[in-house]
Amino acid sequence: MRRTAVAGAVVVLAAALAGCSDDEPQRFADARTLADAATAATLAGRSAEFTTDVTAGTFVSHGTGQARFDPSGTALKMTTDYVGEPLELRLVNRALYAKVPADARDQVTGGKPWVQVSPEGNDPLSQVLGGSLTQLAEQNDPGRTLAQVRTAGTLTTSEQTRLGDAPVEHYRLTVDLAKLGSELPAGLPADAMAQLAGRGATVPLDLWLDPQHRPVQLVLDLSPVLQATGETGDARITARYSGWGSPVTVDPPPAADVGTLTGR
Repeated sequence: MRRTAVAGAVVVLAAALAGCSDDEPQRFADARTLADAATAATLAGRSAEFTTDVTAGTFVSHGTGQARFDPSGTALKMTTDYVGEPLELRLVNRALYAKVPADARDQVTGGKPWVQVSPEGNDPLSQVLGGSLTQLAEQNDPGRTLAQVRTAGTLTTSEQTRLGDAPVEHYRLTVDLAKLGSELPAGLPADAMAQLAGRGATVPLDLWLDPQHRPVQLVLDLSPVLQATGETGDARITARYSGWGSPVTVDPPPAADVGTLTGR
């Protein structure tokens, strides 16, 4: 029986190798298989640097940062101009921290440099931007997008191509908003998402993977969500990943440096 099992494994491996070559790596045939493989590759890559650009009508922001990927959750640190000036964020152990600009620390208890931000928080920053900042930080976790692909994605086309000078696998997908749920990237209204989800609407997602199946770029086109509110223009999130495996240290701010924003 052992000999039969080994022989069967050899046959399966030979069939898999016959389906691809060095010149034409095997591409994934469906969204779930793609998401599972890219998620495993992301965890195996352990860490990466990233840039992100968010456009929603006239709103434009840019961010840069580093992330560490682990089955227990992604930790990241980034700087973004989302609020109109540079803002440093850290996402660690599912808690989000924001560094308060020096000229606003008189509004933080004890003049502390950091505050914790939460969509359910009672402080002024959390009440105004807690949900958006949390979504902004989490959107830079490719695992989050890949989870959405797994549950709500449909693969439409794939190709071997190049992104800059690097060989990549390019996958075009659509994401079913009804299956996606209520989670929204930063800057987009939940009522528009709910309205579109009821119509069975989808949004396009393009994903580029390196030869190890690690994400190098993703573009989520949320223009239909923006247009559902009566606005014109584009709504798009573009995230790029590089430096896979580079050393990344992301720690929460020292507890002694974390205060509460009073708004006074």
